[in-house]
Amino acid sequence: MSPTSASGPTAPASRHRQGDMGRRVSWRREQLGLSRQDVAARCGSVPGYIRYVEEQSVTSPGIGFLNSLANALETTVAELAGGTADLPPGTATAPYRPQFTELGVGECHRLLGTHGIGRVGLSTPDGPVILPVNYILSEDAVAYRTAPNALLASAAGNRVAFEVDRVDDALSQAWSVLLSGTARAVTDPVQVRLLNERAHCQPWAGGDRDLWIAITPTRLTGRRIAARHTYLSSAVARPELQ
Repeated sequence: MSPTSASGPTAPASRHRQGDMGRRVSWRREQLGLSRQDVAARCGSVPGYIRYVEEQSVTSPGIGFLNSLANALETTVAELAGGTADLPPGTATAPYRPQFTELGVGECHRLLGTHGIGRVGLSTPDGPVILPVNYILSEDAVAYRTAPNALLASAAGNRVAFEVDRVDDALSQAWSVLLSGTARAVTDPVQVRLLNERAHCQPWAGGDRDLWIAITPTRLTGRRIAARHTYLSSAVARPELQ
């Protein structure tokens, strides 16, 4: 029998047994805002098996199912399996007959909302620097947390650049979004509370990082590179590189 608890059958034990692939599957599913029913429908499975894959560390699905699952989650088998974790992006060969596309403001805004790590570019007395941050998209502004005495806090009151991208080595395609605008420190208690509630996680750098910096874009641009036959044939079915 499956173990039970006050929170329901198998929940605590299954979370304890969750393996690396299960964590990647559940994280990607939640990132896309999909339920297990949604994923099951996309890959021709059942919600119970999607739960099993997410929660059981001993799970080793066949390559056919993994391909279907990766497509359903709009990623690659290598990423689900963790095979790309230590590899720098962009090491694959260039796509055959690449298609270069300028992205509209609406698409740039949508892509900004699908990711949690970006790069802030700012000027310092020692020259320009680029630093990675955990961020969220709040209405039209990009916001990140930092320490009051950190270099990233000096962005407040200055014009900065912010960039986020995604590289899919398996398909030799990528996109990037770049915005520029004036950064400001968020001091209104109501706005701070709303940002804290919307934050997906604590800053990876750790420490006391309670100062929110928001960047409202005055310029927002993006671009996408994809293999022509891949992008054109799949654009109607589903957007690439979610």
